[in-house]
This record gives sequence, structure tokens and C-alpha cells, in this order.
Amino acid sequence: MNYGAITGYFDVAQVTLYVFWLFFAGLIIYLRREDQREGYPLVYHGMTKKTADDFPAMPKPKVFLLSRGRQVLAPRFEAPQQIAAEPGPFLGAPIQPTGNPMIDGLGPAAWANRADEPDETFDEGLPKIVPLRVAPDFSLAEEDADPIGMEVLGADGQVAGTIVDAWIDRSEVILRYLEIARSGAGGTGNVLLPMPFADIKAKKRQIKVSALLASQFANVPTLRKPDLVTLLEEDKICGYYGGGTLFATPERAEPFL
Repeated sequence: MNYGAITGYFDVAQVTLYVFWLFFAGLIIYLRREDQREGYPLVYHGMTKKTADDFPAMPKPKVFLLSRGRQVLAPRFEAPQQIAAEPGPFLGAPIQPTGNPMIDGLGPAAWANRADEPDETFDEGLPKIVPLRVAPDFSLAEEDADPIGMEVLGADGQVAGTIVDAWIDRSEVILRYLEIARSGAGGTGNVLLPMPFADIKAKKRQIKVSALLASQFANVPTLRKPDLVTLLEEDKICGYYGGGTLFATPERAEPFL
């Protein structure tokens, strides 16, 4: 008897296929558990959805090491965020805002509860996004239009303020925000304008912001410190302008047809 000839008793190809199936099933379960470290258990209309606690079960908490010696535990307890909205008229319908959706963070105005601290450069650990007034090593390109001093107009053509500074990303070396000194219908104080929402009219020395009406600049989230923007503040600011693309006027929230 040839004891080494196991292929005479086993279908090696079939066994290999079964082993692959078991490995792949284990991989799916592992990845499914790992993606439950953030954002679970799911919340639906204020009620805890039990799906996340069934199969596969949520993983045990694990410590993740971040830069600068910081640590974060995941999964961790997070109180459900209260949303100023109510369920739609039928199952699967969009939720209906009960307040100002741009301020309450609904739909395109939604923001993530990120760390309330500034992003940092990789090498030196400096604040990553800062105004040019505190970053003397950076300047605007001479061939580009200088936005400082330009008027800011809302979607209604009304003046909301004037650009007083530009905020640079030290790592990517691009402009991230323009700083607006609000005036008129835009209110008072300084706020940031994300560059993707700025339509620069160089010849007219104006910047058109179609996402908001001039009066809605009064509610743009402000900064806790004048020369720093935190990750949480960035999300709220961008969310507010994004929300304006749908909620700035009643007509925008309606279908085109």
C-alpha cells in the first residue's frame, strides 16, 4: 500500500474549495465585527435597533494608538444624538425637519462628532489649517486673484460681508477657507467660507456664494479661537454651507419636475 498517495482517497480540489469557503466566511465575520467599532448600535427614529447586537456580535473594546501619544477606545459608549426631526408619512420616507435643518444638521447639513481640536501637521505637530496672518512662510500666488478685500454676495445678490484673510493648509499647501467679516444682512463677526463654495469673480472683485442667502450668513458656525479651527468646527461649518444647497430656500427642497 502506498501510504503517501492520499489523493486516492481525498478529492484535494474539493477539500481546498471547502477550506477557502471556511476562510472566506471567517473573513466576512471578522470584517463585519470590526466595522461595528464606530457608529453602533444603530439608532432608528430614536429607538435602538437590535440588529447590531445579533450576529455577529459587536467586538470587545480595543485601544487604538493615535499620533502624539493619544489613545481612543472603540467601541465605546456614545449617547445618541438628538435630531430635530420626525418620521416621514410612510416607511422609508425622508425625515421631516421640525426646526432649521441647516442649524440642526439634517441631510446635507449633517456633521460628524469629530474631535474638538485642530488637525495637525505630520512632522512638527503644528495646527494644519491657519490664517495667513499667523503663517508668514506662506503667501498667495501672484498670478491668482487676491480674494482679500472682495465683497461676499449671497445667492440673492445681497452683500454678506468682506474677505479679510485666507486660511492655508500647511500640509497640502492650498487654500481651505476664506475669512469673512460679516456686515449688513450677514450679521457681525468673522466666519469661514470653504473654498468649494466660493465662486470668485475676479474682475468684479466679488465672491458669489450660491449655497446661502446673505441673511443666512448670520448663522454660520463660529470659531472658539480666532486663529484656529478644530475638526469639529470644520465639520459644522462645511455642513452648514452644504445644507444651504438644499434648504436655503423652500424651492430647493422640492423636486425639479
